Amino acid sequence: MSGDRLSLGREGERLASLYLQKSGYRIIERNFRFRGGEIDIIARQREFLIFVEVKTRSTLAYGVPAAAVDVRKQRQIIQTARFYMAKHQIKEVAIRFDVVAILLPKGGKALIELIPHAFTA
Repeated sequence: MSGDRLSLGREGERLASLYLQKSGYRIIERNFRFRGGEIDIIARQREFLIFVEVKTRSTLAYGVPAAAVDVRKQRQIIQTARFYMAKHQIKEVAIRFDVVAILLPKGGKALIELIPHAFTA
């Protein structure tokens, strides 16, 4: 991954974290990794443990950001979430998978879309 894409991704995750906190989410962890899988943000909101995927794009040339969370990516996130819950001995909790899609044009204002319940396990 190029340096520009990495810094775009980091900035997107930073913006997503701020947006989620303003929306009542309590951030527990960022960038949790397990065997090739990663969850960008793990948070709590009311009774939910939420696994959040952040997708940031600078243009729409490759489609809208949320479209990148395809079935393969969803499976990877679900597998990583299961490992996270096993590692932390989390049982009997309502879980949710959300997506934060960010369009961040160079020199422009970020457009942030939160998609709660984006997919299920």
